[in-house]
Amino acid sequence: MAKKHEVLIADDHRLVREGICKLLDFFDNYHVVGEAEDGLEAVSKVRDKFPDLVLLDLNMPRMNGIDAIHKIKEISPKIKVIILTIHDDEEYVYRVTSAGAEGFIQKDLTSGELREALDEVMNGGTVFPRTLEPESEEDEQSDTTDYRELLSDREYEVLTLLARGMSNRRIAEELYISEKTVKNHVSNLLRKLDVNDRTQAVITALKKGLVTLS
Repeated sequence: MAKKHEVLIADDHRLVREGICKLLDFFDNYHVVGEAEDGLEAVSKVRDKFPDLVLLDLNMPRMNGIDAIHKIKEISPKIKVIILTIHDDEEYVYRVTSAGAEGFIQKDLTSGELREALDEVMNGGTVFPRTLEPESEEDEQSDTTDYRELLSDREYEVLTLLARGMSNRRIAEELYISEKTVKNHVSNLLRKLDVNDRTQAVITALKKGLVTLS
């Protein structure tokens, strides 16, 4: 018999945790090894249980889901993380994926959809909303702007590193340039992509197929 994937469930609502536990009981290749009611407890139990997968709520007391992702990935990058939430805002999706999570799914999905999402992630894939997928050919044809041509090679490098969740300091170290120069490149990116902040710059780049989250 194949080894079951061990799962930790973290959500500040007991009813949600119990519901997911009962649902996973019907999945023959998943086994719940622990529960947590906040992000801090989730990180502690990850250290103790070392599960294969963590199902994590986004908004929890003491430590939110995004901070918990960072801590979990510090413990082991091999541990898979899926955010299970009521939110569908593009900025949340970007922040979660750039933090290192493999999935972002909503709580109103069906049991079959949950099973598919878990299997996809455990097989090495990722699951996140279509809002961050590259636009279709039809959408691209309606927008004649060549966004890649707008950017210099250095600006494109900075944009790629932004999509990986790097700070200005990290980007400066990666590219061997000053932090002030990075800030100038970011300002140019915002202007050329016609957005107000770096998160929206990355979201636009993802939609236009300029960068990926992998």
